[in-house]
Amino acid sequence: MFHFFVSQDNISSDTVTITGSDVNHIKNVLRMKTGEKFIANDGNGASYCCKISEITDEMITAEIDEGQLQSNELPVKLVLFQGLPKADKMELIIQKAVELGVNEIVPVEMNRCVVKLDEKKKKSKIARWQSISESAAKQSGRTIIPTVCDVMKYGDALKKASEYDIVLVPYECADGVKALQEKLDTVESGMTIGIFIGPEGGFEEYEIEKAEKNGGQIVSLGKRILRTETASIAALSICMYSIEAKELI
Repeated sequence: MFHFFVSQDNISSDTVTITGSDVNHIKNVLRMKTGEKFIANDGNGASYCCKISEITDEMITAEIDEGQLQSNELPVKLVLFQGLPKADKMELIIQKAVELGVNEIVPVEMNRCVVKLDEKKKKSKIARWQSISESAAKQSGRTIIPTVCDVMKYGDALKKASEYDIVLVPYECADGVKALQEKLDTVESGMTIGIFIGPEGGFEEYEIEKAEKNGGQIVSLGKRILRTETASIAALSICMYSIEAKELI
């Protein structure tokens, strides 16, 4: 069933109204008809099963067929701190991170980042990345749209993460995966977990030392060295599985 995000102002007790670009997508791309159903998400965790009752050029009106559905969000907040990668790797990372349940993505400037964005490029990139996050959220049936934050310096990112319950820093020189599993075994509902992933060249040693001093747990994702985009997907997959296997929801 298709998912769409709808402003809370367009959701009443028994109807949902869709306006904007989704109208054209529903009418002319998906070619949906009256009587067909979709899921409406308010972007804050609530979702409703709806049945289309009227289609015009400006709006879609639908009746709420079933009240608030059970949330499919993780019971913890996952925040990905991603070292800026080259080319369009960031787009892939954002797409997969959203599918895997991340709540927030923070692009981070680290010492070995090849990409250097000026202020003008940062704004356009963030807008593009946020659009990818929304598309991935619709595709994967998320009930929220994960936020892509402004690009941060590494020190500022560590400061932001210092308030979290757990901060994981996968590093190729860490020993074994036991420390990662032990840390994930302590996860409880409502916690916030930050995950730092280095860029293509990896972390500098002083960046790892700085992360440790700020409460980061240095962990391994296995014996093989992973590309930055693979490391992000692997780390989030491991966290998602561990959290859902504990049946915290």
